[in-house]
Amino acid sequence: MKSNRILILATSLSLTLGAHAQMSRLDENVEYKVEASEMGATGHAAPLWFSANRHGLSSTENTSGYVRAAIERKIETDSTHHWKFGYGVDVAVPYGFTSKWVVQQLYGEAQWHKFRVSFGSKERTQEFKDDELSTGGMTFSTNARPVPQLRAELADWWNITGRAHFLSIKGHASYGMMTDGDWQERFVGGEESNNIFAKKTLYHSKAGYFKLGDERRFPLTDMFGLEMVAMFSGEVWNIYDRGGSGNENFDSHVVMSHGIRDFVDAFIPGGADVNDGAFSNAAGNQLGSWVFSLDWTTPTWALHGYLDHFFDDHSQMFFQYGWVDNLVGIEARLPKNPFVSTIVYEHLNTSDQSGSLYHDATSVLPLQISGKDTYYNHHIYGAYHHWGQVMGNPLLLSPLYNDDNRLILYNNRVRANHIGLRGNPCNDVSWRALCTFHHALGTYDVYVNDAKSVFFMAEANYTPHQLNGWEFSLGLGANTGDLIGNSFGMQATVRKTGLIHRRNK
Repeated sequence: MKSNRILILATSLSLTLGAHAQMSRLDENVEYKVEASEMGATGHAAPLWFSANRHGLSSTENTSGYVRAAIERKIETDSTHHWKFGYGVDVAVPYGFTSKWVVQQLYGEAQWHKFRVSFGSKERTQEFKDDELSTGGMTFSTNARPVPQLRAELADWWNITGRAHFLSIKGHASYGMMTDGDWQERFVGGEESNNIFAKKTLYHSKAGYFKLGDERRFPLTDMFGLEMVAMFSGEVWNIYDRGGSGNENFDSHVVMSHGIRDFVDAFIPGGADVNDGAFSNAAGNQLGSWVFSLDWTTPTWALHGYLDHFFDDHSQMFFQYGWVDNLVGIEARLPKNPFVSTIVYEHLNTSDQSGSLYHDATSVLPLQISGKDTYYNHHIYGAYHHWGQVMGNPLLLSPLYNDDNRLILYNNRVRANHIGLRGNPCNDVSWRALCTFHHALGTYDVYVNDAKSVFFMAEANYTPHQLNGWEFSLGLGANTGDLIGNSFGMQATVRKTGLIHRRNK
């Protein structure tokens, strides 16, 4: 017993001293960024790829802009140490946005070996998809503003098979709160509008991934995993009595339960919503994706194929109705050349949604038919969105585009083909181009007849080596078709980055 106590004491002391030694370096390698951006376009709305997949720091208006300043110490700064620390403050003052000022990022995080804990709002990259070229994941994407959250994760792949290096794992779990409640109330026109809106909505996300193989030993690897999100609790207005109990209170203000049981039901889907009545379902807005990828990686080129199968509630989670709806993509990283370095092609289909029929089992017809999934929509929270932008794939058009100020999706049945290209002609110049052929079929309740569109963007970036830390970007974008309307626009961005304090030697 005495030896065990000594071992525990020694371990605790070493961890404490290690953490203290690293915290004394928190003022080293701190980066700053100052940025200004301006966008102008003809037509009703901005080109889609000027608005989408920019972590919500964008606008659907045909004119907008912002100035932005950030200070950040990336946790990768401590890559050679067991203890790692990072933090960031990132603020923007925009016009033509949903806010007059934006706290885009405000976070702190600590990591010991591979285990990381973070708190606050942080822009996060996607797992297994190219942030610049992909249309975005079905459950997690870069389309909406970050949600403030407490998050614990295995930040890097952890090999669990010893020297065999055959199986590795990573993942995360988090709880947070949406910050757009007051904006939702303004957008829908308040309680008198009879439109659904919510405040103080709680957020839960989790993911677990498994990787087979090790590209350092053999070029072929396989990955599969599960991603899930829940929106729950909070305060809601104007929800209807879905269960048929005749309770008139659902027409006004309802304070949702937020006890320990609700947090458990968000983690392991369970419970029921206040307006479910006899037709109970899991509490909150539960959704997620099964994700798969297959990679062939060499020192000079690589192929990356992936599938993202989305499910809303449980009807598409397994194989009861077949996996018709998927995001399928292939990414090719080419050998070094002055023309194209990366090519991405994606095909998206969300038109099936378990079929067009939905029926809860009753005594008259005891048959459950779980169709009409209506992806991203929810009868209490309106839609899976933050500040009006969907938190998944933006090709399911966000509520921010709705002229009737309802926080739902009118176009979640989509077929689309997308290509993204990137190149680096020289050290100072890079470019990317996105082109999407989009066919919207509305929803099963709101049909849009052949709303076909093309969304295009080309962007060039210039980082002159003579001007250290300066970057200049110019983008051209266009929408054609019936969904958003025709528009053409330009976007110019100037950015200056640098180090406030370099590492001491």
